Amino acid sequence: MNPTPPFAGVWPAITTPFDESGRIDHEALAEQADGLVQAGVHGLVALGSLGEGGTLSLPEKRAVVKTLVGCPRRVPVVAAVSALATDEAVAFARTASDLGVRGLMVLPPYAYVGAESEMEAHMAAVFSATTLPCMLYNNPIAYGTDFTPEAIRRLADRHPNLVAVKESSADVRRLHALRALMGERLLLSVGVDDLLVESIAAGARGWIAGLANAFPAESMRLFHLAQTGSRAECETLYHWFLPLLRLDTRPHFVQCIKLAQERTGLGSERVRPPRLPLEGSERQEVLAVIDAAIAARPS
Repeated sequence: MNPTPPFAGVWPAITTPFDESGRIDHEALAEQADGLVQAGVHGLVALGSLGEGGTLSLPEKRAVVKTLVGCPRRVPVVAAVSALATDEAVAFARTASDLGVRGLMVLPPYAYVGAESEMEAHMAAVFSATTLPCMLYNNPIAYGTDFTPEAIRRLADRHPNLVAVKESSADVRRLHALRALMGERLLLSVGVDDLLVESIAAGARGWIAGLANAFPAESMRLFHLAQTGSRAECETLYHWFLPLLRLDTRPHFVQCIKLAQERTGLGSERVRPPRLPLEGSERQEVLAVIDAAIAARPS
């Protein structure tokens, strides 16, 4: 399915599987993608934070995109663009376009929290380097850079291919502010799993989803109910899902979601250093959340 406008619907931020030697397991990646497509997702976002993009070399990033774009059962693939240097981000945006992605999710530089003018210039350079539809990823909690609604409007006014925002400030009021400034000019997407229902009520039309990697059918159902379904049915499913969705907001969210994938048979918990698998009391706590949810899983 190719949703209109771009980025509407449920787009899992797909994890990157590794084999026992730490290399990317492309066979497993293709299987993960196939399972998500069968569950009905609208597209896939590769190489983001959940995809451990910061630990992948440029050749590895290209290989991940090739695998996902080349899957027999296809949906649109969007590549995350994240780099320390603007020139590197621009170069990868062009590379991803050549490989056949249908859009880009553009992040600020990971390690440099610059002035507002610097961050806007970085984004503008990437948007100007491609004709692909682009999503601005705003996550001040993780990256220290906050694109205010006014800053986003300035960028949207200058770059027609900026068509969406992944808003992960965890402040639902931001969605109202963006709509007040720009109406329906930008598609708004929620990037915090445990704010899905509230964000859709505030006008979000897309979900860059984390727990969809492990619970794709339930994610699709929750999104549908939040948009159009019975309030009582939505609240019942949300109540069951929330302990899992909150795993997306923890410091070790990558390890948590990959562990959930392993428990549901949809992946492996292997991560790439400096990340390490969960251990000790934290592991037991997360396993208790996952296993309790599986035991009470809605039919």
